[in-house]
Amino acid sequence: MERNRQRHGRQGEDQRMTASLEEEMAAHFAMNAEMRARLPDIIAIADAIWQSVCAGGCVYVFGNGGSAAEALHFSGELIGRYKSNRRPLPATCLSADVSALTCIGNDFSFDAVFARQVTALAGPRDIVIAFSTSGRSENIRSGIAAAWAKGAKTVLFTGQNGAEIAKDCSLAFISPHTMTARIQEMHQLAMHLICARLETLVAESENV
Repeated sequence: MERNRQRHGRQGEDQRMTASLEEEMAAHFAMNAEMRARLPDIIAIADAIWQSVCAGGCVYVFGNGGSAAEALHFSGELIGRYKSNRRPLPATCLSADVSALTCIGNDFSFDAVFARQVTALAGPRDIVIAFSTSGRSENIRSGIAAAWAKGAKTVLFTGQNGAEIAKDCSLAFISPHTMTARIQEMHQLAMHLICARLETLVAESENV
């Protein structure tokens, strides 16, 4: 009798867990369906990156926490490859320089960790890309402002709450969500689509 109760209890718990995971999957699949409406933004960002690279510029990327990982992932795809064996594209992740981050954070302010690097490195031919699910981090805002001051083009990957700061950028990819996981998943797909577009542009340029 007791074993039956325990077994039924576990089955009920498993069913609830399965239902919860199915809800997560449904939300993810619905998000993927929303990407079609954002293809123009994805194409515009890829083309802006390509224009910068063709002009001899570099792609600078940064973000905090999980967004720092996204930024590092993106720079890795550009320098390495997405799918095709093509020439490397110049990219630097400003979230990855531990020495610079800790120096600036300690001697100045954590709010300045990206702005100071952008001021030192970026120029008018470059493109500066920020990842921020909230769009509210002061170091993200400061980094974007520093890019503008250096004449670089700016791009923001953000969520629904970052729409306001996106107005201060040349281009933006805005995930229409407030949940961090959904925003980051949408950013990942957008990044890969941008890389696919860039690899097509590289191939076309080499076949001219």
